[in-house]
Amino acid sequence: MQRRPFGGACITSILVSLLTLSGCGLLDDSAGSSPPASGSGLERSTLRLSIMPTIDLAPFHLAVKNGYFQAEGLTVEASTAPSGPASVAKMVAGEVDVAYSSYTPFFQAKSQNAADIKLVADASSAGPKSTMVLAMPGSAVRTIQDMPGKRVAVTARGTISDLMTMATMKAAGVDYQGIQWINIPFPDMAPRLQRGDVDAAFMTEPYITGTIKTIGAVPVFDTAAGPTADFPTAGFGATAKFVAENPKTVAAFQRVMAKATAEAADRSKIEPLLVEFAKVDKETAAAATLLTFRSTLDAANVQRVPDLMLQFGAIPGRVDVAAMIVKP
Repeated sequence: MQRRPFGGACITSILVSLLTLSGCGLLDDSAGSSPPASGSGLERSTLRLSIMPTIDLAPFHLAVKNGYFQAEGLTVEASTAPSGPASVAKMVAGEVDVAYSSYTPFFQAKSQNAADIKLVADASSAGPKSTMVLAMPGSAVRTIQDMPGKRVAVTARGTISDLMTMATMKAAGVDYQGIQWINIPFPDMAPRLQRGDVDAAFMTEPYITGTIKTIGAVPVFDTAAGPTADFPTAGFGATAKFVAENPKTVAAFQRVMAKATAEAADRSKIEPLLVEFAKVDKETAAAATLLTFRSTLDAANVQRVPDLMLQFGAIPGRVDVAAMIVKP
């Protein structure tokens, strides 16, 4: 497979394409501007969010189920995006107020001046063995030393997938530059791995546990180790305009996520949500290694993401995370 760069032209093209699509109805007509909230002191009564079917959104679903948003005077309208760039594009287009995404699309858009983005809440970081490279028992990849020149599945270039993989390889003294990166969505990685279309695949939970269980894949190495230990993976963002016009609404969202994230420390409350929203069976939910749930943004920790992106050429210049954070 021919390698392609993942710099500015790539993300600009993605954002332009998705923004064009968003004008053609990614959301239905009911997702217009929210009327001002009455009696709650908030600027609006409805908060439109773009989300994804990932396990690190468990605290958000917990907040919805337990009525924490309603207690703050907010009704949540959530729509599902197929990817992080799509979620961010919907936010930039004004079709949603807040977007959940892996961190890389936020920083790619910011570095390209595609939007003035603010970060309003953290979501997750990679705990030990929550992001791994897997292979089949008969694969040519058995250890990290076998990775150079191999076909490796990632969701996309310039994302958490390839960045964490390359950083781990570099720390181990392994050449990462000759890898044949193949873009495959997480749900399709297991069958492609089993067919031999790729030699290895970067996965997160619940796909790690599911792939081991269904096709007998084996872990090759943990990508949340060394320079990427406790690496920030995803968060919530909004445009600077929305934040400036709705400070009380944003603060209410932050309070809700802080409360729900603290409650998510009880795994028994999370596993049923994985079955319902991540669409895994009970056994996989019980065995999955969860990401570390967080809501409070730590500028120094999140800064590691754009710094790594800059190191591997995913963005053209340094992004200052501290200037993007909306403090509670």
